[in-house]
Amino acid sequence: MKKLKVTIKLELSVPDEWELVETSEGGQVLLLPNGQYLDVAIEPLFATNPEETWSSTEDDGILSDIFDMVDSEIVDYEFVTH
Repeated sequence: MKKLKVTIKLELSVPDEWELVETSEGGQVLLLPNGQYLDVAIEPLFATNPEETWSSTEDDGILSDIFDMVDSEIVDYEFVTH
């Protein structure tokens, strides 16, 4: 088996009301004004043609197989103020 390294870096403009909160395990997630929490993480998307619509799968077995391949995941959040 070979290693695949995927680095994902996003910049989003989000409402001022969003807050960073720390989980019991020391990670960070976002607290939204409606009381929901948001974590931005890998979500595998699939298509039968790379030029057409991509979507998630309802097949938990496939998702589980892909998630089992992940050796580590690091997500850092930082608010940038100017």
